[in-house]
Amino acid sequence: MLKEILEQVIEISIETGKFLKDERKSIKTSEIEMKSGKNDLVSRADKEAERRFVDYLRKVLPEAGYIAEEGTGERAEKYNWIIDPLDGTTNYLFGIPCYCTSVALWKEGEILIGVIYDPEHDECFSAARGLGAFLNGEPMKVSDQKDMQLSLLATGFPYDNKGRQMEYLNILAKMNSNSRGIRRLGAAAVDMAYVACGRLDGFYEYGLSAWDVAAGALIIEEAGGKVSDFYGKDDYLFGSTLVCDNGLIHQDMVDLVKEW
Repeated sequence: MLKEILEQVIEISIETGKFLKDERKSIKTSEIEMKSGKNDLVSRADKEAERRFVDYLRKVLPEAGYIAEEGTGERAEKYNWIIDPLDGTTNYLFGIPCYCTSVALWKEGEILIGVIYDPEHDECFSAARGLGAFLNGEPMKVSDQKDMQLSLLATGFPYDNKGRQMEYLNILAKMNSNSRGIRRLGAAAVDMAYVACGRLDGFYEYGLSAWDVAAGALIIEEAGGKVSDFYGKDDYLFGSTLVCDNGLIHQDMVDLVKEW
C-alpha cells in the first residue's frame, strides 16, 4: 500500500513542480502578497500548487486531513497530509533556482511517506517508511563523514520570531568554527534533501513548521541519517527547532545548538 501511495505522490509532486516552474515566468510583482511580515511572501502560484495537491491527494486517501502552509483543508484524527506547495518562495519569486514542493503522509505521530521535488533540477527525493530513500528512483544514502571539522553544513533564518537573532548568530559562529563551512540555500526542504543524498553533512534551523520538515525528516531517516530537535529529542515536527545530519556528527551538532 505505501509503495503505491508513494508512486502517486511522486506523480503529483512532479506535475505540480513543473507547473510552478512554468508559472514563475509570468508572476507579477502586484500578485505577491505578504503573510505574517515583509519577508514572508506568498503568490498565486503557492495557492494554486496547494489546491492541486489537495484535489489530487483527496482521491488517493479520502479519509486524510491536511496540515498545509496555505491553510487548505482541516486536520483529521488518523491520517494527515503535511504539504508545503512551494518551499523557498522568496527564491522562487526572485528567480533563484532553489525551491521545491514537499509532501508527507503522517499517521498518528509517524511519518509514512515523504516526497520533495526540485523542478529546476528535475530531482525527486522520496521515501516510504521501511522501504529506503531514493533520488529519481535510485537508492541514496547520507554521507559517511565522521569528523565535524570536515563537515559541510547548512542553516536558514526564520521570517519571524527574530527576538533571538543574536543567540542564533552565536550558534552560527560556533558551527562555522567547527566545520568546513555553512551554506544558506533558502529552502529548508532542499537542505534536508541534500543531507539525505550526501551533498551536505548536516542542517539546522529554528522557526520551522511541520510542512517545512516532515517529508525531509523521513527521507533522511530512510537514507540512514538522524533527525532531532535542538535538544536531541523528537519534538522537531511541531517544536520549531531541527537538527539533521548523517547520524555520525549528530551529537556534535546538538552539543553546539542545545544551549541557545
